[in-house]
Amino acid sequence: MTTRILICDDSALARKQMAKALPPGLADDILFAGDGKEALTILRDQKAELLFLDLNMPELDGYQVLEHIRSEDLPVLTIVVSGDIQPEARERVRKLGAIDFIKKPTDTGVVSRLLKEYGFYRPSELEDTALNDASLHSREAAAPEISVSLSDYLQEISNVAMGRSSDLLARLLKVFVKQPIPKVAFIANSELHMAISAAQRAENYSAVCQGFTGAGIAGEALLLFEDASFREMAELLHYDVLEGESVNVEVLMDMSSILFGAFINGIGDQLDLKLGLGHPTVLGQHRPVNELLDHHSKREEQLLCIEISYALENRDIRCNMLILLTEDSIPFLEKRLAYLVD
Repeated sequence: MTTRILICDDSALARKQMAKALPPGLADDILFAGDGKEALTILRDQKAELLFLDLNMPELDGYQVLEHIRSEDLPVLTIVVSGDIQPEARERVRKLGAIDFIKKPTDTGVVSRLLKEYGFYRPSELEDTALNDASLHSREAAAPEISVSLSDYLQEISNVAMGRSSDLLARLLKVFVKQPIPKVAFIANSELHMAISAAQRAENYSAVCQGFTGAGIAGEALLLFEDASFREMAELLHYDVLEGESVNVEVLMDMSSILFGAFINGIGDQLDLKLGLGHPTVLGQHRPVNELLDHHSKREEQLLCIEISYALENRDIRCNMLILLTEDSIPFLEKRLAYLVD
């Protein structure tokens, strides 16, 4: 008898990767859910015994799904699969009832080890079943194909890279970083300031940018930091002086060093590519977002924009990171996507 498995993730790429990471012959049928609500509907019908659950999802996130599973006493065991690798995230899901945690991108060896440890996977028994059961072969052949778009691909690799940068920030500052869902949009330079959530939130920002390049890919990373966050950030960084323009610049540079380096390295690792960072440059201070991004609006080029809004829990500290990829980077990214999902 095989295990009924449900994979819940808002990313089509992540669902595909998780399904491919399962040992052959393990699952009779694999079910998929694109959000927490859909997953709970399946679980309430008792159609799954084992759940692989993402944390960062719209509607109901993974934490809320775990709360429902516990409060409704749903008969399922849950393994969290997430790019959010902060120690606090792992601790929270354990307290909510998850039996284990796997970091993204999914490693087949780690999945097999955990499934054997919890008694879901006995290699010889299941492989014999898979070889001898013709009906199982037909069900596997009829499994639905998961389509992955370039936008979904970028969102998922950004999610993993964001997890690395948040983990570094959390460990350095001893805080919990709220993990948003990265936004991906293909927009004109002139529309950039209208497309980001920072434009609607605070009046004034300060910004720093840093270019990056690699074989087949180029772009720019921008950090938009809310002016109201400077003093509290200086306290967390243990500065001797907490206020002043020089302190603000130092905060910008320290934050960009923490977030840009970890994020860009995370993207490069997933693309199997070495990305080099240029020197950081302060774009301006205490100005509206549209003014800080004015130098982009004068260029005609289209951009692939990835936006991540970082917020520290229980702190009045917020910043937006924008990753702007050039049009010339698209062919390389599409080639990598085709290779990944092949």
